[in-house]
Amino acid sequence: MSTVYDFEALQINGKSVALSQFKGKVMLIVNTASACGFTPQFAGLEALHQSHGKDGLVVLGFPCNQFGSQESGSNGEIAEFCQLNYGVSFPMMAKIDVNGAKAHPLYQWLASEAPGLLGSKSIKWNFTKFLVGKDGTVLKRYAPTDTPASLEKDIAAAMAA
Repeated sequence: MSTVYDFEALQINGKSVALSQFKGKVMLIVNTASACGFTPQFAGLEALHQSHGKDGLVVLGFPCNQFGSQESGSNGEIAEFCQLNYGVSFPMMAKIDVNGAKAHPLYQWLASEAPGLLGSKSIKWNFTKFLVGKDGTVLKRYAPTDTPASLEKDIAAAMAA
């Protein structure tokens, strides 16, 4: 597979979505968790969605319970939490694994396209972010400590490209 558009994922409501529907848009793909120290980043992700969504940015949240069991709820509970606590209106996907034998193919591809520190192919923690350009290729990987607001310049550059 050569671009993000070659993948499908399940939305948090269980419906399948082809990522090819986002062709020509910039994507920010994030593995999320509801009970993590970085959980307040949902507010920043929503702010990016609100300020840049109409201009072609798509934020996609992928809940994952592989780090400290910080996303133990059902998809319905996760959706409710995100809406009630952070007003999340960007697309949230069904809970997945991002590492290991059962890792979602999208995350296997993302991690191989943009390895982490020292070339690591694994996702280290919740709220690791991947910026994908309009052509469907990975532009950059960001650490969980990188706040959504700190990505503004890179997002603007990707949208202008």
